[in-house]
Amino acid sequence: MSVAVEPQVAFEAVIGIECHVQLNTQTKAFCGCTTSKSTANANICPICLAHPGTLPVLNEDVLRKAVLAGLALNCNIARQSKFDRKQYFYPDLPKGYQISQYDEPICYDGRIETVLPDGSTRSVGITRAHLEEDAGKLVHSGSDQLSGSDYSLVDYNRAGVPLLEVVSDPDMRTGAEAAAYASELRRIMLFMGLTEGVMAEGHMRFDVNVSVREQGSETLGTKVEVKNMNSFSAMQRAIDFEIDRQVELHKSGRRHEIIQETRLFDESKSETFTMRRKEGLADYRYFPEPDLPPIHVSEALIHEVKENKAEAPSAVRRRYMDLKLPVADALILADELPVSRYFDAVVAAGASPKLAANWVLGDLMAYTKESKCSFDDLLLTPGSLAELVGAIEEGVISGKIGKQVLPDLLKGNGKEGVKAYMKQKGLIQISDVSAIEALVDDVLAANPKQLQDYCAGKVKLQGFFVGQLMKASKGLANPEVLNKVLMKKLTEAHKAAE
Repeated sequence: MSVAVEPQVAFEAVIGIECHVQLNTQTKAFCGCTTSKSTANANICPICLAHPGTLPVLNEDVLRKAVLAGLALNCNIARQSKFDRKQYFYPDLPKGYQISQYDEPICYDGRIETVLPDGSTRSVGITRAHLEEDAGKLVHSGSDQLSGSDYSLVDYNRAGVPLLEVVSDPDMRTGAEAAAYASELRRIMLFMGLTEGVMAEGHMRFDVNVSVREQGSETLGTKVEVKNMNSFSAMQRAIDFEIDRQVELHKSGRRHEIIQETRLFDESKSETFTMRRKEGLADYRYFPEPDLPPIHVSEALIHEVKENKAEAPSAVRRRYMDLKLPVADALILADELPVSRYFDAVVAAGASPKLAANWVLGDLMAYTKESKCSFDDLLLTPGSLAELVGAIEEGVISGKIGKQVLPDLLKGNGKEGVKAYMKQKGLIQISDVSAIEALVDDVLAANPKQLQDYCAGKVKLQGFFVGQLMKASKGLANPEVLNKVLMKKLTEAHKAAE
């Protein structure tokens, strides 16, 4: 008797990401308080604490940076938008509400190109990007030694700091795709100079929304939010765990246990766990912010920002590939703004793009990693590296000598010019044919037995003579010229011996 086998149901994940980008303005969104680091509760005033009788005023730099972000994300810029009050109560929210944007965001309908781990690209839509203010920060302490009770302190310095919340379309399907999108978003914000981008300090905070559904279905499953992702690796692992958790609940007939909630990620266990039930829009009771007028964005402002907008990372990658650099090199060079800026300056100073890339991606990147510094901190200027690369390409010095002298140049030596420094150190490569011929003659005369054995057929002794010549020249003989002269002399000696 045959037994019917139920077909296996395949599931797919649907992933969207919300990112809060802390804009790097000098003052807060709606008051003159500084955004710089300070002691707790030093950067606060009656306006950002919403004392009675105070009125917020929008920081012009916040508006300008929002427009720049929207253009960088290929968004439409709303010519008119407004602020709203988002009502909720939490100890670090001094107003009891947050000034945000709800139904009229300043940026909408954008799209960015992300690079996946296999080098392919994926386009991810941007639903909206809207302005809002940050809340304060809770500092949780251990037990109070006097009372024995736990307590938390509130630092309001961050309250009122401007944020841009970027909301993606639910276009991603795996943790790897989501991490690639988040990485590209950070890259764009850094290249545009919109944020410091230090995730460990909360400059960019990612919340991921994950749901699963049967493949082929157009109906979205119940969305679960995993909050406060501060590394791309953790984000990928959290999403992959959440997908597996939800799929297992579907397969075991317990899909009702998937509820709209906020979860956190335990990195030590690589698991998500419940934080709280997710609030709905009705809970926030949005209404237009009465203390702020509508935002009007002029065509002149958009044109000005567009004219001064920096090059996007995707455009930088394409430009590097147009220079005939390998895709892998282009991806790494365009990954961080200081690296890209340094490389561009080396090429602008006249260096071959391929040779410059080899030095930047090899020796210099290893040095910055070991020294824990940025390319912006290097004492070796792009012009000096270009001169070093050019000297090697021209045969003035060998690649070996270049690597030998690089540590000195990284310490700031050679500011008078790399070639002048090499000459001063006696490191200029010997390329003069007559000088090398004299060296070869001396070495062959000093090793008559080896020369006789070579002429008798032991051709591997050529390597012996090369070693002796490099030793005699202290490694300064041009290898290409040396080999040509040596082979000429050995051929002449072989014919004379016949």
